[in-house]
Amino acid sequence: FVFSHDSVGVGEDGPTHQPIEHLAALRAIPDLQVIRPCDANETAQAVRFAFEHDGPTALLLSRQNLPVLTDGSAVAHGAGIVRQPAGKADVVIVATGSELHVALQAADDLLAMGIDAQVVSLPSWDRFAAFRATNPVEADKILPGDVETVSVEAGATFGWQLFADSCVGIDRFGASAPGSEALDRLGINPLNVVSAVKKLLQR
Repeated sequence: FVFSHDSVGVGEDGPTHQPIEHLAALRAIPDLQVIRPCDANETAQAVRFAFEHDGPTALLLSRQNLPVLTDGSAVAHGAGIVRQPAGKADVVIVATGSELHVALQAADDLLAMGIDAQVVSLPSWDRFAAFRATNPVEADKILPGDVETVSVEAGATFGWQLFADSCVGIDRFGASAPGSEALDRLGINPLNVVSAVKKLLQR
């Protein structure tokens, strides 16, 4: 299954046409592999794994153009590190799909404040859960259990408590505005992520 135009990035059609519950709802379906790629490379890998997977797969794509930020390798295990800190991470920012570039910008802003973040792309909860079950040590390098974590996703935050201590998402209906303006108005922006991190770390 290919789902396009997800979240409030759809734009002026307004809240009746801006799904924010779709991610949580699809992830709740048993035996459905859900993948939300962040760029063209992750999308290509997602298509490959969809064909290799013995069962249904849902690919969740955005309307807006997105920069190429990864080599697509995160899809294999469901998650991957996109930005490494210089040493031990002060915080982990984990994002899916169109919000990865927001997470990376927030990480740059945080570094200027002396907070070094690890940024993780998590295109598939299903694949990462399977990877963590069989390779817990390697999985812990991606999402360390001893480091505070903030998630960023343009959808309902329901379920993110599995991976994050604080969630930046959209737990209300959208707004009729250009996609970028709607995202900004609803808090999907680097400033809001930085605020969430500082609040979590009490800095």
